[in-house]
Amino acid sequence: MPAPCLPLLHRCPQLPLPRPQPAARRQLSIASSRGLRSTVAFSVSRARARDPLRRAAVSGRAVREEPQQWGHAGDDGGEDLGEALDRTRQLVECAMFAAVAGLAYFLSNSLAIENYFSCFFPLPIVISSLRWGPEAGRKTVVATVLLLFTLSGPVKASTYLLMHGVVGLIMGTVWRLETNWIVSIILCSIVRALGACGYVLVSSFLIRENILALITVNIHASLTYILAAAGVNTIPSMDAIYVLFGTLLLLNCGFFVFLLHVLYTIFLTKLGIKPALRPPRWLDKAM
Repeated sequence: MPAPCLPLLHRCPQLPLPRPQPAARRQLSIASSRGLRSTVAFSVSRARARDPLRRAAVSGRAVREEPQQWGHAGDDGGEDLGEALDRTRQLVECAMFAAVAGLAYFLSNSLAIENYFSCFFPLPIVISSLRWGPEAGRKTVVATVLLLFTLSGPVKASTYLLMHGVVGLIMGTVWRLETNWIVSIILCSIVRALGACGYVLVSSFLIRENILALITVNIHASLTYILAAAGVNTIPSMDAIYVLFGTLLLLNCGFFVFLLHVLYTIFLTKLGIKPALRPPRWLDKAM
């Protein structure tokens, strides 16, 4: 450089120049940032991997603890379990009673011995009503009618319902409510008489003949003959015949229901199922 330029360089101000960062320090910072990122990513992935295991462990613990709380903890769980067991027992007993009543009625009709065992047909319904209430009695009646409808057809099912099913349901309900014997016998007699009339109407519809009219005409002829033989010259009216027919039907049903009350009271007492209905003193002393 020529000599004249040296004084100019000495006169110029010296500007601060940026210090270049060394390559080693730059590579170290990059490596540290990458390591930090990899460490963070590894910790995040490890935490994510632990979450399903932790959730599975918590859910398994909850599943293991749930039956313990349901079986042993509060009163609500115990009450729910007891109610479920009672409903199950009720359904099982209703099904068993319905099967017994239906099969007994079916076999009695098949062997033509219905008249000898007709007093036992309402008994399963009465026992079901006494043990579980009127609702169980209704379930037993419905199940028995459906079983007979399947085995024997609608005629036998309707006959059982009118002659035995409704009588057993009313008797079991009245006994469950601890009603007096007189009230029970009167109600059951009326229900039995209405069921007999319904059975006559169903039979009349099936054979295309008015059986009720034939019965009243025969009663009228027999009563006229008796009065003529006794020397009474009067002819009874049809209204009197109807009243006489209804009275005789109620008396017949009343005696039948009274015998059912006596027989069922003795039978249930011997079985250990003491009915809530209080029997008369003479029957209580006889037992």
